[in-house]
Amino acid sequence: MAKWGHGDPRWIVEERADATNVNNWHWTERDATGWSKSKLKEMLVGLVVEGEAGRCEISDLKHAEGEASCNSRKGKLIFFYEWNLRLSWKGTVKESGEKHKGSVEIPNLSEENEVDDTEINVSKKKGEGDVLKDLMRTEGTAKVREALRDYLKALKTEFTLGMILPTKATVGQELAAEQKDSVSHQSSDTVGVKIPTVQILLREIFNSPADELYSIFTTKELVQKFSKCPAVIEAEKGGKLQMFDGCVSGEYAELVPSQRIVLKWRCRNWPDEHYATVALNFKDMAAQTELQLECKGVPVSNEDSTRQCWKKQYFEEIRILLQRSKDELE
Repeated sequence: MAKWGHGDPRWIVEERADATNVNNWHWTERDATGWSKSKLKEMLVGLVVEGEAGRCEISDLKHAEGEASCNSRKGKLIFFYEWNLRLSWKGTVKESGEKHKGSVEIPNLSEENEVDDTEINVSKKKGEGDVLKDLMRTEGTAKVREALRDYLKALKTEFTLGMILPTKATVGQELAAEQKDSVSHQSSDTVGVKIPTVQILLREIFNSPADELYSIFTTKELVQKFSKCPAVIEAEKGGKLQMFDGCVSGEYAELVPSQRIVLKWRCRNWPDEHYATVALNFKDMAAQTELQLECKGVPVSNEDSTRQCWKKQYFEEIRILLQRSKDELE
């Protein structure tokens, strides 16, 4: 038996204050299956392919069978993923206005193959409209491959945040950086305890001009309509925000009308005084708006619930509100 203080340094827990996976030596694993299904749907559904023949759009992720995980060992990350995907697409022929539907099959997306070598099969339901099938086989396949690359990039960066734990040396470096930063920036977007966090990126298309969509996030009456709860909305820099019976709170950090909103934002069940920074960017597309959400500083353990909060409680309810308003006008 080694003398006290002379053992293998890989096992000396005093190197980390929390005595957790010292120097990242031990094997740790994180299941990325649920996260991947949401990310693949986010990346693929809504993809638009346009050409001289017409316009097509990926309308749904009908089938996502498989799994994904990330493992850490000796400070290195190892990825495993294997997916069988089936997408639905719909399109309109430019000259005739005919509408057609079809499928995109991706039978084996895995770490064993490069994305460029991954098989992608495009099919169309019976009838005419082969020009759309050809469009999907060429430009559509290229866009699908690009979306798959974005998914893998997010898997290897966004999903893995917090998996490589800081060692004694890096903790010292971070502390020095934080002290230096506190001199030049007296306030920080994220306050509270230091915990492993992740970043959430979402992209949504709304059938609404940017100014109308912007007002839904900054007008108390409209917030209360889509959230179905009383709300505190002080849409000015430093103004308070409280929604969903206090389950969500924060403040407005930046407002650029019809273009951008930045929030200091938290859920009630997060660690005390811990906030994420949420940036909402509105990209005007004539009658539509692309909303890009970037949410930094989400606790790892609350990633899925936070993603679902934005998708279900915000975006889906806002779509219902917009459709209801449109129906009332008609």
